[in-house]
Amino acid sequence: MSKNDITRIAVIGAGSWGTTLANLLADKGYHVDLWVREEEVYNQIKEDRINKAFLPGIRLGSMFNPVKTFELALADKDLVLMVVPSHVFREVLLGIKPYIQPDMRLMTATKGIENDSLKIMSQVIEEILPEEHSAPFACLAGPSFAREVIVKQPTAVTIACRDMSHAVWLQTIFSTESFRVYTSDDLVGVQLCGALKNVIAIASGAADGLGFGLNTRAALITRGLAEIMRLGIAMGANPMTFAGLSGIGDLVLTCTGDLSRNRMVGLKIGQGMRMEDITRDMNMVAEGIKTSVSAYQLGKKMGVDLPIINQVYEILYHGKEPRSAVGELMTRGLKKETET
Repeated sequence: MSKNDITRIAVIGAGSWGTTLANLLADKGYHVDLWVREEEVYNQIKEDRINKAFLPGIRLGSMFNPVKTFELALADKDLVLMVVPSHVFREVLLGIKPYIQPDMRLMTATKGIENDSLKIMSQVIEEILPEEHSAPFACLAGPSFAREVIVKQPTAVTIACRDMSHAVWLQTIFSTESFRVYTSDDLVGVQLCGALKNVIAIASGAADGLGFGLNTRAALITRGLAEIMRLGIAMGANPMTFAGLSGIGDLVLTCTGDLSRNRMVGLKIGQGMRMEDITRDMNMVAEGIKTSVSAYQLGKKMGVDLPIINQVYEILYHGKEPRSAVGELMTRGLKKETET
């Protein structure tokens, strides 16, 4: 299948990122159907060409169609892009499975790790779908706030697929003058970077909320990257991936950007707010909250030391005081920087 064979694309999930990617692809001339779960969001897009819940104040293009059912979304499609939170990825995949045809290609822009199975999204695909779909499965990741992408701020991302010819094919589909796409064959590493950086962003936000300075933030980002890299390499990732867009690029953006939901969660925790109050007021998912559980458990399973991630888990799920967590991180046994 070549780029010229692709004319019809389904985007599953109408949050800020799914809506943005649907808009981008439709602007390029592809026929795009966007599956929308929320009735209110469906009506907003259909009638007013705006997604007030997830992209307030942004006027959407007129070239993509919101739909309410998986059957309509996948009808006669060549490519299916899943952009749903990781904790519902399996459920949604099972929902669309009856409508997936043998010649359809699947990819995702979801960033997370399942809590119970500890699987990244490509592993969920491998479990549920036949090899004809799992082998060419791809993911899109990198430093890319939806609000900046949709107004065409210059952005660079990575598409990863084990089949590099397929990755290059997808690269041409998504690339625009303001959205530059690179390719990678490190499907595992790119997904892990996209998931784990959200946990480190919660730590970075908490440090800001506690009133710590830029030294602290820089230390958290750097040592957080070391943790992500240790776990990734243990799971077979390419070490070079962590120096790229999906690695340090996305980590820096998510740990420092004011549009970062995960950083915002950490910021409020550092300021003394309770988790239930923070999440109650959020209409968008902060993936790092659930991913911290998976990351903590993966570290134990793989025998990898993840001190920052472990402290975030303790803060979120066992009520540990953030200042106490910082104190423990700073007084751990001294070691060589490159020690694993």
